[in-house]
Amino acid sequence: MCRIFGFRSVIQSQVHSSLVSADNALMRQSEHHPDGWGVAYYVAGAPHVIKTATQALQSSLFKRVSGIVSSETVLAHIRKATQGEHTSINCHPFQYGRWVFAHNGDIPNFAEVGDQIRERVAPVLRRYILGDTDSEVIFYLFLTNLSQRHELHRQGIPLDSVAEALRETVRQVREIADDGTHRALLTLAVSNGDLMAAHAGGKELLVSTHKSSCGERDDCPFHQVECEAPTTTGFVSHFVVSSEALQGQNVWRELEEGDIVAVDFHMRYHEYLTEGSNAGILVQSAA
Repeated sequence: MCRIFGFRSVIQSQVHSSLVSADNALMRQSEHHPDGWGVAYYVAGAPHVIKTATQALQSSLFKRVSGIVSSETVLAHIRKATQGEHTSINCHPFQYGRWVFAHNGDIPNFAEVGDQIRERVAPVLRRYILGDTDSEVIFYLFLTNLSQRHELHRQGIPLDSVAEALRETVRQVREIADDGTHRALLTLAVSNGDLMAAHAGGKELLVSTHKSSCGERDDCPFHQVECEAPTTTGFVSHFVVSSEALQGQNVWRELEEGDIVAVDFHMRYHEYLTEGSNAGILVQSAA
């Protein structure tokens, strides 16, 4: 399967260590996920997406991009293909307007049920599906569900609506694809530059909102108590989701299947937890 890395911060930050230099950075993980890579980052509110079908470990472009990226919002992905050809158009993150999206997982019977899922995508969005992966179709199904709640290009879309659209997308895909023999794996991450949300859907996903200690605490003008401890106010200084616990000072927590974690424009942290028999119910927590 693939690997996802998502990052939001109160300040523009470099993510070179997470992508390249740490012992288990995304580039190192690509040794086992060789079918392409992509990095999306935001400049002045606009997404820049760079992706190729080459292995990140062997890509000088991946090293160069990872070394220069400094942004408040980054979404990166390395691919191990399950559906679709090895082409750059099938690499993640996918983009529509300000929205970017990455998927770790698989719809095993996509060849049989893909058309049924595409039919759920609004025609005005369906025409933008250019590749042949399950992931891109899932992205446009999410956008369809979100567009029924808000205009996609407006700012200030509430996190609750994004979480509801993610949950509805997962429900629809599984309603079509899961048949007792096949089970869709739907770990997803999405951002529009202002907010970021991630859903744990059968493939591992971890979240970090603070560090055990920060090496820049004496010099950083944005240092807060929440940088080195769980938030008590609901606000966080950074938000990171990853398929693996990256080495360093970040404190990681593994999500349960069905959990959604997110931050909004103001870096308020939200959890939407799936609790036992209440599967699918959104339970919001600000701490």
